[in-house]
Amino acid sequence: MSAFGARDRSPFAWRQRTAADVSELPLSVVTVVSTEEEFDWNGPFRRDAVSTEAMASIGVGQALFERCGVRPVYVIDFPIASQERAWRRLREWAQAERCEIGAHLHPWVSPPLEETLGTHASFPGNLDARLERAKLQHLAETIERNVGVRPRCYQAGRYGFGPNTAESLRALGFCVDFSAAPPFDYSRDGGPDYSHTPTQPAWIGEGRALLSAPVSGAFVGRAGESAARLYSLAGSRFGTALKLPGLLARTGMVERIRLSAEGHSFPELLRLTQALIARGERVLVFSLHSPSFHVGGTPYAADAAAHRRLLATCEEFYEHLFGELGAVSMTGTELYESLRSRSRTVAAP
Repeated sequence: MSAFGARDRSPFAWRQRTAADVSELPLSVVTVVSTEEEFDWNGPFRRDAVSTEAMASIGVGQALFERCGVRPVYVIDFPIASQERAWRRLREWAQAERCEIGAHLHPWVSPPLEETLGTHASFPGNLDARLERAKLQHLAETIERNVGVRPRCYQAGRYGFGPNTAESLRALGFCVDFSAAPPFDYSRDGGPDYSHTPTQPAWIGEGRALLSAPVSGAFVGRAGESAARLYSLAGSRFGTALKLPGLLARTGMVERIRLSAEGHSFPELLRLTQALIARGERVLVFSLHSPSFHVGGTPYAADAAAHRRLLATCEEFYEHLFGELGAVSMTGTELYESLRSRSRTVAAP
């Protein structure tokens, strides 16, 4: 196995990867918004959970992005792409080049509806190759017909990239994938384990047709190489009963942080950013869910106070990035084009 992601157990480890050469890039920030219906995050998966009422507040998010000089990537799923009240403003913004439109696959509400509902099938990469591609194709065609653009960026619902996903993405004209989510492990639910997936962008397969740009996240703290193992122990039933995750965070031993204002404070985002930059990272992928722009839309914006805190954290983080750190905002395809001419070869595992 190559040194690049030698311990990686995600689907990305099963294929040739070439680390993208980011050395000449300025510090670059891509904002990805999982643009989706509202549903009970703790409930069962339902075919009829397709309400898009929270999209009435998507302008709150867009206004924030424009104040901060950000062109977001809205990766939209089928309930959004198929309901005019949900996609109408996205189409206007895309035509005015105020955002970029990608695709986001929630299999349980995306035709053809052939799979048996359940946790395992909620990760699109767990579907058989034919059905996963059929859903992706139907979604891409619906987006193109209603929103007016052919999506080139993709993020799997529940970060569920699978063994056949890359081939389907290339066949359907996608060039950027935001599905990898290090260092999170979804294997207990039948999903991918990204505990050791590299955070650096990489080309998937031969050539430079498909770029994987992981959602930024990492273990941060003094535990170093032992962080993943220590955090796994803390997250066990025994460790949770003893409240070990909080203890490890308070003592500075290890925190697991995703680059998102959802569930994270500005100081946490700052610690993560500093750690990633110290490791040589030049590409940061900041992520959000569209219902978080609506009060009560997600657990992260459960009430008006939480909603205000989330928006304030986003704005403070962007001000730090673009002000003190001199970062630049990019869309997914802008990142792809910037990296196409810069690549170094890494042996296949």
